Amino acid sequence: MDLTELTGMFLSYGEICDHCLGRMVGKRSFGLTNDQRGKALRISYYLARNEPYKPHEGICWICQDFFEGTGEWADRVVAALEGIEFSTFLIGTRIPPLMAEGEEMVWSDLSLSFAEPLKSEINREVGKAVAERTGKEADLSRPDVVLILDPVSGMVEVQVNPVFFSGRYRKLERGIPQTHWDCRICRGKGCERCGFTGKQYPDSVEELIGRPVVELFGAEGAVLHGAGREDIDARMIGTGRPFVMEVVSPRRRTIDLRTVEQEVNKQAEGRVEVSLSGWSRREDVETIKSDKAHKKYRILVEIDGPLSFSELKSALEALKGVTIEQRTPQRVVHRRADKIRERKVLEIELVGSGDDGFVIEVTGEAGLYIKELISGDSGRTRPSLAEVLGKPARVTQLDVLQVRGSAEE
Repeated sequence: MDLTELTGMFLSYGEICDHCLGRMVGKRSFGLTNDQRGKALRISYYLARNEPYKPHEGICWICQDFFEGTGEWADRVVAALEGIEFSTFLIGTRIPPLMAEGEEMVWSDLSLSFAEPLKSEINREVGKAVAERTGKEADLSRPDVVLILDPVSGMVEVQVNPVFFSGRYRKLERGIPQTHWDCRICRGKGCERCGFTGKQYPDSVEELIGRPVVELFGAEGAVLHGAGREDIDARMIGTGRPFVMEVVSPRRRTIDLRTVEQEVNKQAEGRVEVSLSGWSRREDVETIKSDKAHKKYRILVEIDGPLSFSELKSALEALKGVTIEQRTPQRVVHRRADKIRERKVLEIELVGSGDDGFVIEVTGEAGLYIKELISGDSGRTRPSLAEVLGKPARVTQLDVLQVRGSAEE
């Protein structure tokens, strides 16, 4: 079927604008815009029939003459972006079902494989107009903001993509969880038990870092993604724990990270401090979550009954380099799968003692439960220090000294 005959079939469906006419063969020829292509098809059709040229009149039955308002839509987008810092953008459109069904009917009736969807042209044409008005660039893969056009309501929805930065945090105070915990009683709704805060703990590392971040970026929230997590009663000291911070819907994107670091450390002084290393991407969240980091701990151990230095050193030597079988500890089995895991003790040594007990440093593979390595957890961890000694032993204080990822091996 030649283009003249095909054009006649397109026109037989009803009034159609040049944009929609040109889109029907949009992937078949190049060098023209769809409206230019549609006008050329219309002119060629009437010339071939020796009939006077008839321009599009009335309302296009497919797009409802959407393209006559392209400039107005671009103005709405610009207005919706007021006060939001961005360098790149992407236009999207919610095509009304009747529009989509209309053009799909034509494609099906005429077996078209070279038509361009209405959504594609709207996104491109409005995007070009927005770029002209703002001086910003469209980015299909990693835009700062996404603008969703809704032809039914006439509204523009703004989706501000997050920014990410990375670093390490040190938790200097015990009793702080890494992330927000909802109150166990009310599940975040607020009750007398939690003082109507909805929180199990007053603060978290995530909130202590996140509050100044939200303020500086003008964001809706901040989500901390850590390389593992320490127990609530443990400190994270030494070199700190790697993390990526996701800044949700920021109205400002180019904040100096040194300023962010200083403000976090000022507001969380004595509780949490950060050292920021640079900007990150969403992919880095998956990397930091999946990285099996080795961890080094300093623990204070209490052992029942008399025990000499030499006896304890011998017991620790018996655990060095050993693969430990650990069934999910009783203290966390309510929220984790009850199964046996094998983890290796890489290093373990006695570094001191005092009235409160013995100070031991342990380096283990990711996922090694240190408290249970010492206590045995009623036989769920084997071997354990308590089993080797033949005496009850327990961790009374724990500090994480180092979290070393695979890239640092």
